[in-house]
Amino acid sequence: MPRKPVPPDNRRAAKNVPADAKKVPTLAGIRTEIDRLDKELVTLLNQRAELAAQIGQIKEKQGLEIWSPAREEEVLARAMAHHKGPLPVDTLRLIFRELMSGSRSLQRTLRVACLGPKYSYSYLAAVAKFGNAVEHVPVGSIAAVFEEVNRRHVQFGIVPLENSTDGRIADTLDMFTRLTNLKIRAEVRLRIHHCLLGKGEWGNVRRVYSKAQALSQCRHWLGKNLPQAQLIEAVSTAAAAEFAQRDETSAAIAGHPAAMAYSLNVLAENIEDQPHNLTRFAVIAEQAESRTGRDKTTLLLRLPNQFGSLADVMMVFKKAALNVTMIESFPATDGPRGGDQAYLFFLDFEGHAEDEPVKKTIDALRKKCERLEILGSYPKGDCVEG
Repeated sequence: MPRKPVPPDNRRAAKNVPADAKKVPTLAGIRTEIDRLDKELVTLLNQRAELAAQIGQIKEKQGLEIWSPAREEEVLARAMAHHKGPLPVDTLRLIFRELMSGSRSLQRTLRVACLGPKYSYSYLAAVAKFGNAVEHVPVGSIAAVFEEVNRRHVQFGIVPLENSTDGRIADTLDMFTRLTNLKIRAEVRLRIHHCLLGKGEWGNVRRVYSKAQALSQCRHWLGKNLPQAQLIEAVSTAAAAEFAQRDETSAAIAGHPAAMAYSLNVLAENIEDQPHNLTRFAVIAEQAESRTGRDKTTLLLRLPNQFGSLADVMMVFKKAALNVTMIESFPATDGPRGGDQAYLFFLDFEGHAEDEPVKKTIDALRKKCERLEILGSYPKGDCVEG
């Protein structure tokens, strides 16, 4: 007698279904999970802020400063080391920047001077370093930034130091020769993307306003695309954006944030002649910065006006195996000596003034220089987008 077919075991078949096919994610389910994570994030962020406030109380009792660029660089580096994606690195960096900025503000609101008005590149560099939870103090000149710090109206200032296209910023170097009591506490390496901003059409532009350095960094583009336009210098790119609001035949060279702040149209983007245009800013303060193990030092030197004096200085660095990363000459403010113009030299090299090899190098340099000033030792800054 033929045997009856055995019905399939549905339970056994179910066991063979792939795990990811058992439960298909739904939009509602994913949103519920995001809401749960957001709740946890808010709790964790506030717990972190409470710990930061406790640190602030300890610092106040011990007479320590609230802001430590060395410590913040350490926190950022550790966070980036743990980062596995998919969140973009720049986004994570911005989150931590504002987290630390807000935590600092629970202890004390810092005041930071910069060349203004708001949304100038100096202002954007200040935001990139300090975040938004500080009082940004825009002033009218680089000299005024130094004076605000020197007179203790603010705790910190930020000034442009050099540009990858145009080199040194003379106004900044000049102030360092005058106020050597102020020290570089940190650097900001800001990638600069220039835009042509205006109210009207590109073809109607007859005047282009901007800071001298910005006009210079776009000179080839301007010569090719706006050869008839008058180029007019402004104290800052943000001030140029204010001028561009006046009529439809005026335009400004500035960044995207200035376009939004002054309600201007972006007539052209990324008009800088060098695609990797970068400006390095210095954070200045009264106090020096501690070692991090990833530092650079800036010196101001005055050398004897004689054959081979600069070569002798370079030989000191070579013997010490210290890498010089920047050197700029600058006319001495006290005028010619012996009929020839005397020059100062600004040098950047890798290492901190408290490192033993650097101490020995500086001692050796003093014997070869008429004047030597340590303008600061500070953590190397990573490049950030402007």
